[in-house]
Amino acid sequence: MTNGLLAGKVVLLVGASTGIGADAARLFAREGAAVVLAARTEKTLADLTDELVADGHDAVHVTGDVSSAADVARFVDTALDRHGRLDGAFNNAGMNQYGRLDEVPEADFDRIMAVNVKGTWLCLREEIRAMRERGGSIVNTSSIGGFRGNTGLGAYQATKHAVIGLTRTAAHDNGPLGIRVNAIAPGPTETPMLTAWREGDPEGVARRIAAVPLRKAGTTTEVAEAAAWLLSDRASQVSGVVLPVDGGLTA
Repeated sequence: MTNGLLAGKVVLLVGASTGIGADAARLFAREGAAVVLAARTEKTLADLTDELVADGHDAVHVTGDVSSAADVARFVDTALDRHGRLDGAFNNAGMNQYGRLDEVPEADFDRIMAVNVKGTWLCLREEIRAMRERGGSIVNTSSIGGFRGNTGLGAYQATKHAVIGLTRTAAHDNGPLGIRVNAIAPGPTETPMLTAWREGDPEGVARRIAAVPLRKAGTTTEVAEAAAWLLSDRASQVSGVVLPVDGGLTA
């Protein structure tokens, strides 16, 4: 596409293999972006890349762990080597963790912090390095859990509070460079993560969705649409924002 929302932009998507990330890759490509897809799972990522290329889009993928500084640097370098620049980035890699805070094993707590918090920081660091001369736009995935507490999701919600803090600080630090940094905060969304939560606590998930004013969980495409707008030039004066995509749940 020559006139899409992201036409002519090079966009890195981290955590692109499933759920919100995979549908964001499809949407961003349809909106005209050349996409660089990053995640841990080679087969799923390769299949998505092949799908996009078969549909006529410019797509490439790279595998690695978002908690590894070397891997994240490689994600960004893949975009720079292929296109010579990076215009946008969607930092969507993340994991969930269930259980009371006092019952979370230390190893599990360390892992979710490494992926959700350190991983976001590593992505921001490398993406800002690549955008320093030309400016750009970055979107992080937080959650409405970053605004509040909830029984049984304490470690996860702590990480999503942290992502909001990273987003707002990065917006202040890098605005003078022409780099916008925002976050999306999805509510209940039909993803593999929600499916796992539903299997463990079906009544809890049903109650949460019933509380949504629109009376439904969001779709991955609906969340991706919000990220696409924030990445686009139509949001050129928007930075440091945490945008709920939650059907009104936090209204």
